[in-house]
Amino acid sequence: MEFKSDIEIAQETEMTHIREIAEIAGVDEKYVEQYGNYKAKIDLSLLSDMADVPDGKLVLVTAITPTPAGEGKTTTTVGLSDGLRYIGKKSVVALREPSLGPVFGVKGGAAGGGYAQVVPMEDINLHFTGDFHAIGAANNLLAALLDNHIQQGNALGIDPCNITWKRAVDMNDRQLRFIVDGLGGKKNGTPREDGFEITVASEIMAILCLSTSITDLKERISRIICAYTYDNKPVTAADLKAQGAMAALLKDALKPNLVQTLEKTPAFIHGGPFANIAHGCNSVTATKMALKLGDYAVTEAGFGADLGAEKFMDIKCRMAGIKPSAVVIVATVRALKMHGGVPKTELGPENLEALEAGLPNLLRHVENVTKVFKVPAVVAINAFPTDTKAELDLVEAKCNELGVNVALSEVWAKGGAGGKALAEEVVRLCEQPNDFSFSYEADVSIMEKLEAISKRIYRADAVELIGNAPAQLKQLEELGFGNLPICMAKTQYSITDDPTKYGAPNGFKITVRNLKVSAGAGFIVALTGDVMTMPGLPKVPSAEKIDVDENGKISGLF
Repeated sequence: MEFKSDIEIAQETEMTHIREIAEIAGVDEKYVEQYGNYKAKIDLSLLSDMADVPDGKLVLVTAITPTPAGEGKTTTTVGLSDGLRYIGKKSVVALREPSLGPVFGVKGGAAGGGYAQVVPMEDINLHFTGDFHAIGAANNLLAALLDNHIQQGNALGIDPCNITWKRAVDMNDRQLRFIVDGLGGKKNGTPREDGFEITVASEIMAILCLSTSITDLKERISRIICAYTYDNKPVTAADLKAQGAMAALLKDALKPNLVQTLEKTPAFIHGGPFANIAHGCNSVTATKMALKLGDYAVTEAGFGADLGAEKFMDIKCRMAGIKPSAVVIVATVRALKMHGGVPKTELGPENLEALEAGLPNLLRHVENVTKVFKVPAVVAINAFPTDTKAELDLVEAKCNELGVNVALSEVWAKGGAGGKALAEEVVRLCEQPNDFSFSYEADVSIMEKLEAISKRIYRADAVELIGNAPAQLKQLEELGFGNLPICMAKTQYSITDDPTKYGAPNGFKITVRNLKVSAGAGFIVALTGDVMTMPGLPKVPSAEKIDVDENGKISGLF
């Protein structure tokens, strides 16, 4: 049987005008700012006008530790929202915007898959409504103002060797990780070491996703620490008088984007921080709109539950004053067998021994959600034709031992109808008792927070600070940032900070090599292992398969 590609399915779907999608969502046309026929931005005044409307139930979709076999978290998120509408519930989905880095790099497009997608798929994966361009421009404006200040006499006494602000571009480009700029003589700037981050790792992205208004946005931008003086005092964006112009660049980007699923479910797609190097959640404004408009707001957090779900709970929920009613943990039998040591080329045949060896990865994530964060959970098995009954029964039995049910998700092949069982279990869980907790309290020390995440979530034996990290820790606490939450920058491919360790390892330590405050976003970034804030392209980039014909029709996105 020949399967259609995701982009073929998306392009064959007859989309509904965005005004009708807004009507389905319950959004009055006065809040709708159209970007063509199938995309719109929704004015932030909707939130203040609906302040008295009770929130719906918040459902988080997360996953096991990702493998090259694939898990299908976004597909499940979209399919679950369609599934909820299929069983008669009013649901709205809230997702992150895809970055051009993965689109042209390893993963390809990120708008769901099969018959559980958001459309227009090509627009969403490429320029969309221009949010990422605005974020990159605001980021780079601050960099330009900083270097210009040094060039024009440096009244603030900025130390060119102690600039923490990098430039940004939404592309995987390893060549830009470490550069020297300002060359060419006195008129062309002050020569210094510099570098780029991918836009999704920029603090501006985090600020946009955590801001609740233009005023909040400006205040957060003002607090950004971009450099230190010769006597080691922080220099902020406010010191450079940058916040007004930066906020002006971001005023439209701050408004959530409304699109649709293949089954006409309203979908907010807004903001896109990576979870391995940033906080991995879509915007607070989009999530809050989904909560006001839907009885069920379904959202996701990037990569495995050790990264995205932890940051969703400890950073986003803490800052936004929201809490999940239920969590869906996505897994595939194929990926679990890979965690059990089976190479990608041999995942088809039944292998209960390998599956049993890989199951601890899933069970650790389940335990974290239900025992650490204390939220009801269901495991969604993203179905593949090669899954056998014995394999599915084994996954179900092991999850049941932890008091968690398993639902087979067939949304890739069947859309909302294939998410019926999962939707019914989510509805049931949303009515269960919920003692939601964070993995650490805000008022403990930075080191105690690092240890809480590493020991309670990853199950590490210890945390080791190396290189500049011990001095940075001391400086951050002296500057008064000890009460901020932690954003761990860690490999997505392992619960540890070593990407080669599959499954659920024990007997390891987490190595923190750098601590940096994102004072505007309101958290401290801890860089562990070898994780980088500017990825590179693979040997065969996805970009090589992407094309456009003479009629403007794009192919090869996914």
